[in-house]
Amino acid sequence: MEKIRNLLDTDSSTAGDPMSQHRWTHQSAEKVARYLAEGFEIEVSATVVRRLLGKLDYSLKSNKKCLSSGNSPDRDKQFGIIKSLREEYVKTGDPIVSVDTKKKELIGLFKNPGRTWRRRHKKVKDHDFRSEAKGLASPYGIYDPQRNFGVLVVGESADTPEFAVNSILTWWKKHGQYDYPHAKRLLILADSGGSNGARPRMWKKYLQEKFADETGLTITVAHYPAGASKWNPIEHRMFNEITKNWAGHPLETFDTVVNFARNTGTKTGLRLAAYHDKRIYEKGKKASNKEMDELALTRPNELEKLNYTIEPRLPHEIFQFGSASEFQSIKDRSSSIQTFKASSINQCSMPFQININAVCQDQTADSMQMKKSTSGRLGQKHLPQPMPECDFLLSIEEPSCIHGHVSTSAAKM
Repeated sequence: MEKIRNLLDTDSSTAGDPMSQHRWTHQSAEKVARYLAEGFEIEVSATVVRRLLGKLDYSLKSNKKCLSSGNSPDRDKQFGIIKSLREEYVKTGDPIVSVDTKKKELIGLFKNPGRTWRRRHKKVKDHDFRSEAKGLASPYGIYDPQRNFGVLVVGESADTPEFAVNSILTWWKKHGQYDYPHAKRLLILADSGGSNGARPRMWKKYLQEKFADETGLTITVAHYPAGASKWNPIEHRMFNEITKNWAGHPLETFDTVVNFARNTGTKTGLRLAAYHDKRIYEKGKKASNKEMDELALTRPNELEKLNYTIEPRLPHEIFQFGSASEFQSIKDRSSSIQTFKASSINQCSMPFQININAVCQDQTADSMQMKKSTSGRLGQKHLPQPMPECDFLLSIEEPSCIHGHVSTSAAKM
């Protein structure tokens, strides 16, 4: 035993824990037995070496990921902000979602780690060549920790900010708006990197145009600090369960991915819905400085790079102004969404009515009317969404004090 200790202590591949006196070596038992025979003329078998190594407090060890690349000084502060936001939203009953992109998956007859009960092995390809795949699935997850419910949107295209926002919008339209019918705001918890990271401009732009403006919700986003993605609830409450459910099963089609995700559940009540997004998303889109300036985005005084709030703009704000003359100021605040043209509009203290007609593909939709009393604020009414290829025609009717009209063209959705 003394020879083995000396051999391993002088070997550069040996490491140890000075506190527990445990040691381990990269040498195999067979190599140690060979070195003993060659260097000390001690003939022992590998089995004997293993037994002696155990008595010397050696054991097989794998690498342990524990060395940090450097913690941000604001790390703890950001976790405190996220904790406070979550408590606030839970108290008021407003929705909270944790979002992230799951690891991309090759679609085809490829090996998927894990084992299943079978009489025979499932034969798969011997190499995982991307060129032989039917496609590459980009699963984007949305997890609601309050309801222990998740949605997985399986995309066929690139993982872009537009895809991320559309996936969250899918959750809201199919589930969120029914689970939280009185919600006025939404808290999104996301990692600092990726398509929904803290830096991509297009992520913020699409949150404004495709989510806040369309749903009327105020969106608050809180990003986890760099290197802290494992604390994002979706990672350990949803993604790991999906991985366990399809372990050992080749993901032969996109429907296979969707069905495995849809049938994932736990004893503690996790439920999942899954959808297939076949749309093509273009990579490399950029938002200009002008477009960013037009966003209704505000940041707090603390850690503004990781936290921000996006307020809804038109068409939801259009009916919240006290007089017709204020329509003139709208065009400067929302030119990225709609372009207004106003003419001969005077201050009006009398009641007035706004008529909205949506013209879509040469067909006029049912007009909507809202009336403004002299004392009250004009209420909020949502235009039907989505309405691609549409023009909205607005007119203000009150002969005694209003002359002219206001018109707008909606941008393509």
